[in-house]
Amino acid sequence: MSKKVVMFEYEKETKNSVRFKEVPEEGTAPVVGTLYVQKWFAGSSKSIEITIDKKD
Repeated sequence: MSKKVVMFEYEKETKNSVRFKEVPEEGTAPVVGTLYVQKWFAGSSKSIEITIDKKD
């Protein structure tokens, strides 16, 4: 089992959600890419952090 913390930064607002783009660590490929979060939860956040827990 391994955990990965992925950082995202604000990209743009859509009708009902906020689009965030992944900020990959230098020299690595993106893990998720683009993430849509509902406006009621995202609020005015300019960055978010997601933890992925991979179960083997």
